[in-house]
Amino acid sequence: MPSAVPMRVADLVAEVAAVFAGAGLSPAGASRIAEALVEAEQQGLSSHGLMHVPLYIERLRKGSVSPHDEALCVSDHGAVAVLDGRHMLGHLAAEQAMTLAIAKARSFGIGAVAVRHGFHFGAAGRYAAQAAEAGMIGIAMSNTRPLMPAPGGAEPAVGNNPIAIAIPTADEPAVVVDVAMSEGALGRIRHHQQRGEPIPANWAVTSEGLPTTDPAEAIRGLLLPTGGPKGFALALAVDMLCGLLSGGAVGAEVKALYGDAAQPNDCSFLFLTLNPQAFGAESLPRRAAAERERISSGRRAPGTNAIRVPGQAKWENAKLRQEIVAVDSRTLAALRASAIGS
Repeated sequence: MPSAVPMRVADLVAEVAAVFAGAGLSPAGASRIAEALVEAEQQGLSSHGLMHVPLYIERLRKGSVSPHDEALCVSDHGAVAVLDGRHMLGHLAAEQAMTLAIAKARSFGIGAVAVRHGFHFGAAGRYAAQAAEAGMIGIAMSNTRPLMPAPGGAEPAVGNNPIAIAIPTADEPAVVVDVAMSEGALGRIRHHQQRGEPIPANWAVTSEGLPTTDPAEAIRGLLLPTGGPKGFALALAVDMLCGLLSGGAVGAEVKALYGDAAQPNDCSFLFLTLNPQAFGAESLPRRAAAERERISSGRRAPGTNAIRVPGQAKWENAKLRQEIVAVDSRTLAALRASAIGS
């Protein structure tokens, strides 16, 4: 089993930023992507964190990801805007889009920003939480390449298209729902593969449609939607909302993240913000905190140590890892190897 290497957060951010700066990003852009990836590690989301650095660097070198750190505004109509992500690192385009959506919600009560020509943006909850930190309800979603079959189908039809919803509270933590529509996210399957661990039997099937616990077979095969037809239906809705509203790629037009590194991923995003004050709901943060506490203090089933609301575990992990974070030794070695010859 690989070991975990304790790292000072500030040192790790600086090291990761240097890798991206060496691949052509501006110092500001390199720092922002480094902070985003290390944040995922702090939250216990290694499947959305540093394991992706070698892929990102390879794509930067081969030109399918651009070194830009600012998306271009395609259209702006009051509460609504569309951005062209220019195939830049998705974390940077997503931060910019959600910042714009927040500003629009302050002016209009609601903000909606779609992004086309995007690239993998990590955990959708990061951007929904960005809105919650500004006192807004935030919704973030993205489409991905088709990974899951339609009910009764035997070929990939839709991606596992994540969606996140964050509700601000009067104190920490905010309520942050962050789910992909597959039973197991592809990043988590790759993380299991990297660690040499099997996956649960209900996460995926082989390319022949047979159950598997082998992550490599799962990656070559099909992911299973959570909740069966319900998960498929939600994934389809997210795909259409992101791709069609942005004027970007939808369905099979989105290319594989781990496919040809010279071909743009070309996914699409959608970000929504709701300003509670525009609804006359100034008490929303206080009432949301009360609801969170009502649920977390509820009667527990035998053997249950604690009841947590969505987003609480990530928040607790980050609090414990503010200064030091343990990084998988293989992930750290791959990160450092990707800097060679930058």
